[in-house]
Formats: sequence, C-alpha cells, structure tokens
Amino acid sequence: MYDFTEEELQRYSRHILLQDVGVEGQEKIRQGKVLVVGAGGLGSPVALYLAAAGVGTIGIVDGDVVDLSNLQRQIIHTTADIGKPKVISAADSIRAINPHVKVNAIREFLCADNIRDVIRDYDFVIDGTDNFPVKFLINDACVMEGKPFSHGGILQFEGQTFTHLPGTACYRCMFKEPPPAGAVPTCSQAGVLGAIAGMLGTIQAAETLKFLTGAGELLTNKLLVFNAKTMDFRKINIHPVHHCPVCGDTPTVTHLIDYEQTVCDLKNH
Repeated sequence: MYDFTEEELQRYSRHILLQDVGVEGQEKIRQGKVLVVGAGGLGSPVALYLAAAGVGTIGIVDGDVVDLSNLQRQIIHTTADIGKPKVISAADSIRAINPHVKVNAIREFLCADNIRDVIRDYDFVIDGTDNFPVKFLINDACVMEGKPFSHGGILQFEGQTFTHLPGTACYRCMFKEPPPAGAVPTCSQAGVLGAIAGMLGTIQAAETLKFLTGAGELLTNKLLVFNAKTMDFRKINIHPVHHCPVCGDTPTVTHLIDYEQTVCDLKNH
C-alpha cells in the first residue's frame, strides 16, 4: 500500500497515468537517491526535473559560487544568487519546486580522497562536470563502487551522453585516459550555446527516471551525440573492452587518481 497524500497524487498525476510508471513507479522514484555532481549547466536541468519528478533524495555536490557568467545556462540559479554557494542556491530552487524532496547540499570539490564516501549512499550518479580529470574520477569511482551513472559533456553546439551500469561500457572503454592539458578547450574557453546544456541535461534526467522506474531502454553500450546546428542526433554502439584499465578483466587502475590537479577542482558547465 502506497501512502501518497492527495496533494502528491495530484502533483505526480501525469506520471501515474503512464502505463510504464503508475503508482508503483512513482514510489520507486520517491525512494530513489540520486547524486548530481556539479550544480552548473547540466546539473541545473537534471536537478530541477528530478525534483519535479519527486525523487526522494537529491544530493548536489559543488564547491563553487554563482557567477554572473553562469546564468546564461545554469538555470537553477538567478541573478539574486550571484556570490552564493551553488549548492545552497540549487537546494533553495529544488525545495521551491518540491518541498517533499530531501536535499543534501555538499559544498566541496570532489577528489580521490572523498569521492567514494560521497557517492556510496546514492543509487545513481549524474556527471554534470566540465573537467576531464573529474570525469575520469567519477567514472573510476562509480565502477569501483558498482554505481550506475550518467555521463554528459557539452561544448559549443554539441553534446554527448551515455549511461553506465555495472558490466556495461564505461568512460575508459572509449577514452583510456584524459587528454593532455590544454588539448581540449573547456566551455569557458570555447563557449557553449546555453540551451545545449538544457537539451543534454534533460536527457540525463530522463535516463535517471528510466533507471529508477525500469521503464524503457537505457543508453548503455551506446554513445548518444548531437549537433544543435543541424539537429542531427546519432547513437554510436560501444562495447565493454576486456582490457579496459578500470572495468576490464585485469584492471590496472586499482586506485583513484587526481589527474594533473595540485588541488581538488571541479568546474561546472
């Protein structure tokens, strides 16, 4: 027996009407615990949609503060939030949308020393970062902890995403190690169309809700890429690599690495 109030039944009625969700699926969403790494361009739409959907516990981890240049794409923050810690601003927005959601605001930068402790209590992890060292850190920690996660990356007019479950292809199956420093520009160097963050973030939110409810097919062993200039979307089949250094048969990456970072750092889209 599910103990949704009349207010909750009305709030989530459009989910409950879905044959693949229903009351049972909504209860799974309510019981879900999701960690969003980065309260930036990707983390903003992810967190907002997960809050609206009624995910029971949402963790937001970010050590940065809101800057004026963030507002072009980081829609969870407002002009009044400039200078405020991003996790506090994000938590306020989440609670404003849905007071039923428990928010864990974690104001710190992820690094090898803390990430496994941070992700351990969550069912699903969202990578919303714009930092190759941290992307590899998230991948490796999730593989080692057996945690499903959604990868997302955007730059200029393009985006890419895939979902990892234990036993499926991970980030290192496609990219063995981070590119050399300075080889690939970040959004702050090359720019990004603000709406691209929303496009990809909502896909990551949808993947999360599909994971929690069991509805549909996840983007496992597939890399979804799109170009907003042409609105071309395509899926590239990928496969687990037996010699992958972290998820392969004989892993060589057996401890977490802070690549090329003198201090723990996390920069958001």
